[in-house]
Amino acid sequence: MHSVVVGTSGVTASDVLAVARGGARVELSGEAVAALAAAREIVEALAAKPEPVYGVSTGFGALATRHISPELRAQLQRNIVRSHAAGMGPRVEREVVRALMFLRLKTVCSGRTGVRPSVAQTMADVLNAGITPVVHEFGSLGCSGDLAPLSHCALTLMGEGDAEGPDGEIRPAGELLAAHGIEPVELREKEGLALLNGTDGMLGMLIMALADLDNLYKSADITAALSLEALLGTDKVLAPELHAIRPHPGQSVSAANMLAVLKGSELTGHHQDDAPRVQDAYSVRCAPQVAGAGRDTMAHARLVADRELASAVDNPVVLPDGRVESNGNFHGAPVAYVLDFLAIVAADLGSIAERRTDRLLDKNRSHGLPPFLADDAGVDSGLMIAQYTQAALVSDMKRLAVPASADSIPSSAMQEDHVSMGWSAARKLRTAVDNLTRIVAIELYAATRAVELRAGLTPAPASRAVIAAVRAAGVAGPGPDRFLAPDLAAADAFVRAGALVAAVEPVTGPLS
Repeated sequence: MHSVVVGTSGVTASDVLAVARGGARVELSGEAVAALAAAREIVEALAAKPEPVYGVSTGFGALATRHISPELRAQLQRNIVRSHAAGMGPRVEREVVRALMFLRLKTVCSGRTGVRPSVAQTMADVLNAGITPVVHEFGSLGCSGDLAPLSHCALTLMGEGDAEGPDGEIRPAGELLAAHGIEPVELREKEGLALLNGTDGMLGMLIMALADLDNLYKSADITAALSLEALLGTDKVLAPELHAIRPHPGQSVSAANMLAVLKGSELTGHHQDDAPRVQDAYSVRCAPQVAGAGRDTMAHARLVADRELASAVDNPVVLPDGRVESNGNFHGAPVAYVLDFLAIVAADLGSIAERRTDRLLDKNRSHGLPPFLADDAGVDSGLMIAQYTQAALVSDMKRLAVPASADSIPSSAMQEDHVSMGWSAARKLRTAVDNLTRIVAIELYAATRAVELRAGLTPAPASRAVIAAVRAAGVAGPGPDRFLAPDLAAADAFVRAGALVAAVEPVTGPLS
């Protein structure tokens, strides 16, 4: 199995995906182990001094004014984990928890946290054993890090609380550790705090959303091209010279993708035939502008994610000169903002896709297609209610686009009086990405049927490849009404797995 080696300088988005989704093994580099040991020496030297040091020999948050005597410090670290493991609500997905744990390990291995090498190794061992702590939906305000979610993970390292084994069964964490020969961690000065203070949950969800959206934006370019083709639109608006005079990079990429899909089509360019049109509707003609703006937003989000991946987020931190200093780097604002930006552009991409679907189904605007793409309109309803489902998903996405990061609620007796709500932004983005996948799948379902109904005109080779692949995947073509939900589920699975993009790329070459 592929292994990911964690050093002192951070990890890549591909590393996160490999561990979170691919189950890759985790190894610590020799450099990381040395850095961990060096930082731990600094923390232990400070712990031996009579002067209080935040997180080492004091309480936390609003209780940081109390100096903790040496005999109580191990209890202090255990207590912070136990008391902060206060999440509620549904369980968070396994891939999110694995990303959360791996990214915390990434920061620990930076040598800026003062955690012992043995603790870092135990974190890697738990990941490699396929043990997944039970983490709950609610508990993070996105400031001082994702405190409650990370605390549930730290609780597992201590052999407490519940976790899911590699077989999917939830058992006491202590039993699972013992079954895999892993000794529970006995936390020392600063270690409990260091395991909790990070933006790791929101960052992990950002990285996975970006991977999913990369597939969805390519998929939406394909379905937009199929809809343009089915509506007998013109591909002249996709010409590179038109997009060069408004040089937003994403716009040119989306136009080029659509043009590649439409190459060789006999359906485009008929907008001057029986019912002449000067221009196609905005949802068709402006598809590259809308999808392109979303791509550019994704590029900014990737920049933020890459910076965060290279960061050591903890409080206090061990600096290279040996100082241990408090800071505010755990604040989730940079990540929270882009999570919200992505929810906004995803909602707009879903909205324009739904408008194209509606146009395909309306006999007054579809330029010769049967009402609702029905086999015998009136007897058959065709895809009428599929569009209702798509509209309901779009409406939900508009609600999910309301930014979480515009909110703040004070906590910890007003010590933590401004928070990012980045975890909430990440959670709603995951729902938005799921919704967008279904919306694109419904446009795919409608557009492929509509293209097939254009008898006498040959679709583009890429379009024919999509139709063949989607039919082979069990998604039915034109015909009398049938139980529609299974077809839509199959189309959703087809898009979600990246099969739509994979179907066209042998014909078009790699899409960007």
